[in-house]
Amino acid sequence: MNILQALFFPPEQPGGVSSMVPYILERFNKKGWEMELFSLPKRIRGKGTEDVSFATFDWRKYAGNPIIDKYIQTYKDYVWWTKLRISKKFDIIHAHHPIAALVMKQIYPDTPVILTIHSSFERELILNGRIVENGVEHQFLTQIYGELEAKVDQIITVSNSFKQYMAEYVQDSERIGVIPNGFDEKRFRPISHENQVTQFITVCRLVPAKGLDTLLIACGELKKRGHPFVLHIIGDGPSREELEKLAIEHNIYEDTIFYGYMLHPEEFMPFFDVFVLPSRAEAFGSVFAEAALCWLALIGTNVGGIAEQIEHGHNGLLVPVGDAMALSHALEKVVIDPSFRYNLARAAWEKAKKTYSLNRVLRQLKSVYERYQVTEQPGKEEAGQQE
Repeated sequence: MNILQALFFPPEQPGGVSSMVPYILERFNKKGWEMELFSLPKRIRGKGTEDVSFATFDWRKYAGNPIIDKYIQTYKDYVWWTKLRISKKFDIIHAHHPIAALVMKQIYPDTPVILTIHSSFERELILNGRIVENGVEHQFLTQIYGELEAKVDQIITVSNSFKQYMAEYVQDSERIGVIPNGFDEKRFRPISHENQVTQFITVCRLVPAKGLDTLLIACGELKKRGHPFVLHIIGDGPSREELEKLAIEHNIYEDTIFYGYMLHPEEFMPFFDVFVLPSRAEAFGSVFAEAALCWLALIGTNVGGIAEQIEHGHNGLLVPVGDAMALSHALEKVVIDPSFRYNLARAAWEKAKKTYSLNRVLRQLKSVYERYQVTEQPGKEEAGQQE
C-alpha cells in the first residue's frame, strides 16, 4: 500500500503531532510499507483562490469574521498547494488536521481518508481568550466536526475524553476510534543523575491555555515555605513577557529559567526530576508520556487526556484546574520526599512503556490501514470500531 501522511504543520514545527508522525513513517518504511509525508509550508499564505463549500452547513454566513476568513483562506491554500505538489494517487490518506482531511477528500474523493484529530482548536482559542464560547467562531469550528463525519472514511481521536467531547457535535460518536499517541522509546529514555535541588520542568507553548500562571503562583507559594527548587520553562509564545513579570512578582525569577523554543527538549528532559504542566485543557498531552519515558515524576491537572495518563498517587499527581494552592502542595510532596517522587516516576515510566510505545501505535494503525486494503472497502460504521 502507498499511504500519504498529511500534516498541517511542517514536521519541524513544535508539537506532539509533528514530532510523532515522522517517526511513524520511518518505522512503516522500514517494514516495507510505502509512506510519504505532506504538509503546508508556513510561507504559503494567500495563494489559494478556489471556492470552498461544505455539505453539512453554509460557512458563508460567517464570512467577514477574521478568524473564520483566515481558516477558509488556509483551506484554499491547502487545496492550492496539494494540487501543485501531489501528482500521483495514494491507496490511503491519513490526515492529522481537519483541513488536511477535508481538502484531501475533496481532491481525491475515491481515496479512503482517515483523520486523527489530535486537539480542539476551538477550545484552545477560548482558553487563550481569542474567541468566546458559543460565539460565531465557536459555532463555525464545531460544525466542522459534522462535516468531517459526513466526508471522511474514519475518524480517530487520541483519548476517550476527547471522543466524549466530540460526541456533542457528531451524529454517531461510536464510529469514532481511539488510538492514543505513541512515542519512540529510543528518543525518550532515562539517564541516571542526582540533583541536590529539585528540578521542575515544563514544555509547552506559552499561552493562557497551558496554565503557567498557576504554576508560577504555586512555585511562589512553595518558595515561601522554604523549599528550594529550579523551574525550567521550555517553549515560547505570546504570554512569555507576562509570565516573566509574574515570576518577578512572586519572587521566583531567580529560580526560573525561560529557555524559549527548543527543537529537541527530550535531549534535556531526563536530567530533571519532575514534569509539571497545569493545562486548562488537553486532548491527550503528549509531553506527559514523553516525560514519563524519561523517568520523571508527573504533576498535571485533572482534565482530558492528562487524567487518562495519570492515576493520582500512583504514577503522578492530579490537581484541579487553576488551583495554585493545590498545585503548590503537590509540588511540595515531591520535593520533600525523594522516595515518593522516585516511585511516581518509576510507575509513570512503566505505564508509558506499556501503553504509549510507538510499536503499539504501529500495530493499531496497521490494523486500520489493512481494513482499506481490500478492493471493496468497509462501511464507516464497521471501520469505526477500532479503539
